[in-house]
Amino acid sequence: MSSLAMRPCGDFRTSYKQDNTIFETKTIRWFTALVIGLACFAPFILDAYYLTLFIQISYLGIAALGLNILVGFTGQISLGHGAFFGFGAFASAWLNTSFNIPVFICIPMAGFLTMAVGMMFGMPAARIKGLYLAIATLAAQFIIEDFFGRAEWFSGGSAGSMANPVELFGFAFDTDESFYYIALFALVFMYIWGCNLMRSRDGRAFVAVRDHYLSAEIMGVKLNKYRLLSFGISSFYAGIGGAMYAHYLGYVSAEGFTIFMSVQFLAMVIIGGLGSIKGTLMGVVFMVLLPEALEGGVGIMKDTSWGNIPMVVDGLAYIKEMAIGLVIILFLIFEPEGLAHRWQQIKNYWKFYPFSY
Repeated sequence: MSSLAMRPCGDFRTSYKQDNTIFETKTIRWFTALVIGLACFAPFILDAYYLTLFIQISYLGIAALGLNILVGFTGQISLGHGAFFGFGAFASAWLNTSFNIPVFICIPMAGFLTMAVGMMFGMPAARIKGLYLAIATLAAQFIIEDFFGRAEWFSGGSAGSMANPVELFGFAFDTDESFYYIALFALVFMYIWGCNLMRSRDGRAFVAVRDHYLSAEIMGVKLNKYRLLSFGISSFYAGIGGAMYAHYLGYVSAEGFTIFMSVQFLAMVIIGGLGSIKGTLMGVVFMVLLPEALEGGVGIMKDTSWGNIPMVVDGLAYIKEMAIGLVIILFLIFEPEGLAHRWQQIKNYWKFYPFSY
């Protein structure tokens, strides 16, 4: 028989362990390890521009994964994720400058402090849902924003706060090339932890609460406990991402953590795919590269004959401003399950080929 006839055509999983494995096949496992290994050599190959994009993807990807655990896996909604991201940034800088704690310890401590704040707001939010929950988290966004402006001892008020670079054994990670490794380690570690969390008892409880909370409660799942826990874990991820953001830039200002940032995080998880860990990273990459692509497109248009028409130039500027909202609408219409679903369909086509119908 030919090799085509002998090749397995289908998806053969015979145990619960196989169905919940992080890597579906050994090929994917080794390919992932190869990609991570090659990524370690990126600072020797790529220039600072691409390293900056990767670092940005890293801290935004960590924070966005926390939001997807809350929204995509537990079925809650949050319009205040940007404020928790900012709280983690200020908390890490405050711990370092006020108590002289090393930065590499301040980053996880900032995550736990943000987790405590998130659970504080999550206590009343765990008892409501839908539009009421959205309004409650929106209130948290504005409350924390106001706190940033008034608590000069914590955030520096309108002047902002300085954040020292990460130091380990006397070496300062104060360049793009050096901080890249901090970002790579944090991204891989937090995503592996997120994958394992979704395979655990708590992760299955999150999904049960999302899919049918009444059935979950009948089966013994404590709704308030897991809703509150999802708020805490989501805030912890936001705090870690925010702390990395602060120590990478070296300066934190309250003006950057507005409702617009919260909407950006929602856009990332919607575009990538709700309830998908790899989809979260896809959405973050898409949202980070979208402004770069638009900027390049506008530059090309300006260099052509169309660039002499004021109406076209002004229209392109408006498109850049409304791109995020436009992209969300288009994805909700044409690809509501996000990039992760589209990628899965492509994989299934080749997995079941030539019987992909």
